[in-house]
Amino acid sequence: MATSVDVGVIGGGVIGLAIARALALSGREVVVFEAERALGLHTSSRNSEVVHAGFNYEPGSLKAALCVQGRQALYAYCDESYVPYALPGKLVVATHDTQIAELERLKKQAEANGVFDLVWLDQAGVRALEPEVFAVRALWSPSTGIVDSRALMASLQREAVEHGARVVLDAPVLGGRADDGGFTLELGGAERSLVRCRAAVNAAGLRAPSVSRSLAGVPASGIPAEHFAKGHYFVLGAPSPFRRLVYPIPVVGGLGVHVTLDLAGQVRFGPDATWVDGVEYEFDERRAPSFYAAIRAYYPALADGSLLPGYTGIRPKLGPAGTTHDFVIQGPDATGVRGFAALYGIESPGLTASLAIAARVRDSLALGG
Repeated sequence: MATSVDVGVIGGGVIGLAIARALALSGREVVVFEAERALGLHTSSRNSEVVHAGFNYEPGSLKAALCVQGRQALYAYCDESYVPYALPGKLVVATHDTQIAELERLKKQAEANGVFDLVWLDQAGVRALEPEVFAVRALWSPSTGIVDSRALMASLQREAVEHGARVVLDAPVLGGRADDGGFTLELGGAERSLVRCRAAVNAAGLRAPSVSRSLAGVPASGIPAEHFAKGHYFVLGAPSPFRRLVYPIPVVGGLGVHVTLDLAGQVRFGPDATWVDGVEYEFDERRAPSFYAAIRAYYPALADGSLLPGYTGIRPKLGPAGTTHDFVIQGPDATGVRGFAALYGIESPGLTASLAIAARVRDSLALGG
C-alpha cells in the first residue's frame, strides 16, 4: 500500500463508494479503507433496498432534500450503468379512519419536499391495485422503487477504480491524528501500517463517531454519540400476494413493519426496531408474534406459520429510542479541520440519497480542503 495518498475514504459501504467515485471522477487520488474483508457488509446490504420518493422527511431537512435529489440521480445512474432496479411503487395505508389525518400530513409534506406525484386512493382503489390489502384510504407513490444494493455498490466500485481509485479491504482505522499537513491514519488488519492523507472522509457508517473520536485533532464537540437500532426482517414462505410495496402509517424513528419486494419478487416484512448496545446480527425468532400482529392490520389473510426468518440489520442512530434525527454531514467548515469531512447517522434514505450525498461531500472538500 502507498504510504501517502490524496484522499482517504474511511468505509466501503454504498456511501463511501459513492464518495470515492465522485472524488475520482473529479480527478482526486482516492483510496478507500474498509475494515471488513468485503464491501458493504453492514447497513448498505442489510436494509429494504427501497428507493424512496422523499415524502417521509421533514421539509428543509437534509434527508428530504438529498432523498429527492438522490432518487433522480440514482434512477439515471442505474439506467446508464445497467444496475438492476424496478419501479413497483408504494402504497401507504390507513387501516382506521383515525389515521387519515396522518396521510393528509404526508401529502402536504410531500409537496413541500417537491414530490408532487402522490395519488389518493379510497378502499376500492386500494383493492383494485392490491386485492389482499385492507385500507380505508391510502396514498399511492408511483416513483418509489427498489434497487439491487450489491449490484449498485459493485458498479460504484468499478467506476471509481476505472478512474484511479483503490480499495483496500481488511484495513480498519485504529486511530490517527490531524495536523496542518493533513492526516496520519493508523490501519489495522493483517499488518499495521501508517498512511498519510492530504484529506480524509469518515464514511464509516455504524462506527463513524468512534472513528472520529480516534483521530487526535478532531474536535470532540462535533462528534455525536453512537446509538444502534436493530431491525428484523421476516420473509414470506409462500407465493407473493403483492405486486407493490405496502407501508403502514410511519412510527417515531422509522416507517413501521412494511412489505417490500426484492427484484425476484420475494416478499420481505420489516423492519421492527430494538435498541441494542453493539453491532450484532443474531436473529430472534421470538419477534414473530409482533410481526404477525402488525402485518395483519393491512394484510389480514396472513396465515399462521407463513413467516420465515430472514435477516437483521442495524441502523446508525444519533439519539435513543423515541427520537428522530436528520443526517449529519460535516464538511471541513463544520468539522473545524481542514480537509476533513464526516458523516453521521446515515440511515434510510441513505441508499436512495447516496449519489447526492457524495456530490455534497465532494464539493465541501473542494471548497474547504
